[in-house]
Amino acid sequence: MDKVVATAGEAVADVPDGASLAVGGFGLSGVPNVLIQALHERGAGALSVVSNNCGAMETGLAVLLAAGRIARVTGSYIGGNKEFARQYLGGELEVELIPQGTLAERLRAGGAGIPAFYTPAGVGTQVAEGGLPWRYDGAGGVALASPPKEVREFDGTEYVLERAIRTDFALVRAARGDRHGNLVFHKSARNFNPLAAMAGRVTIAEVEELVEPGRIDPDAVHVPGVFVQRVLALTPEQAADKKIEQRTVSG
Repeated sequence: MDKVVATAGEAVADVPDGASLAVGGFGLSGVPNVLIQALHERGAGALSVVSNNCGAMETGLAVLLAAGRIARVTGSYIGGNKEFARQYLGGELEVELIPQGTLAERLRAGGAGIPAFYTPAGVGTQVAEGGLPWRYDGAGGVALASPPKEVREFDGTEYVLERAIRTDFALVRAARGDRHGNLVFHKSARNFNPLAAMAGRVTIAEVEELVEPGRIDPDAVHVPGVFVQRVLALTPEQAADKKIEQRTVSG
């Protein structure tokens, strides 16, 4: 039951080339930076990543992206990451862009054992009809486009069929975790983390505070330990290293 691993390198040691990864985070909030850095140092490549975005300000998944380690991204947002946009438009990267709520539900469905579901999001657009550019040819043309999806009518409303997402591994970051893998997230850092944790066949969580089993109120658990296979306790310095993506002031 003790799922704690000693080092980040040990936590990701068996992630192979070509693996699929669900990664938590939104912008710079709740991103498993330590595990991502360990994966970069390990040298794994040709990765298929499922995440809301692909890093920002040269941190998070941007580290793997800049090193050419990512082959495919399933996500919702490209803006704010110029290298992501450059690789996509240059034909170096395959990208499946989907509505943000659909991405969240595809991850949740994968973790819940639901193979597919119907949603009204995307009906009447290329999301349902196909033709979204998954990969460009580097000269402005489309080398690979999305296929059409099944559309059905229920009670007079059309819905598009979306398939669930399951990945080989998941990387998440939690505010607190115990040795059994029960996780608690802090406010907006919760974002996609619980959904990514559910979708991974092997889920690895870096936690800012490691506590003993029983210290977390069961009613406060956001992700039960049944979904988590490995837990990495961060050092105080790692836990405190949180960048701000956009500074704003009010007058």
